[in-house]
Amino acid sequence: MREALFNILGSVEGDHVLDLFAGSGGLGIEALSRGAAHVTFVDGGKAALTAVRENLRELGLGGRATVVAGDAVAQAARLVPTTPWRIVFIDPPYASELASRAVLALPLAHLSPEAVIVIEHDRRNAPPDALGSLLRTDQRRYGDTMISFFEVPR
Repeated sequence: MREALFNILGSVEGDHVLDLFAGSGGLGIEALSRGAAHVTFVDGGKAALTAVRENLRELGLGGRATVVAGDAVAQAARLVPTTPWRIVFIDPPYASELASRAVLALPLAHLSPEAVIVIEHDRRNAPPDALGSLLRTDQRRYGDTMISFFEVPR
């Protein structure tokens, strides 16, 4: 699924990425390995934060990453990127409204004009077609898991 996701996204070379509900950091680390300039990882779980930091250290990617402890929805509203994010990964617990809340908390000024918000969810708990001014532009299914792509209309 990760390979398919990055094939859809295309090049992430030089991009700034936000990874909300980062878990072990798999998506953000994949972006770094594909040339992203910087990834900000956010998670509220102590074990997840330890895993992200350890994975970044082992791979020598810590210099291009920031790890933030805290509630992902609150941090989405609070964090101010040095360069607007072009990609935002949102992978919250599936049986929740946290993905929609996180997207709605993101200030549009913190997103690049070409920003893509990627939400991973189960097929029974999809976010609506519009989240604020962001519109779903694509959706893919991988078994019971789905990925929805949102963008600012151009």
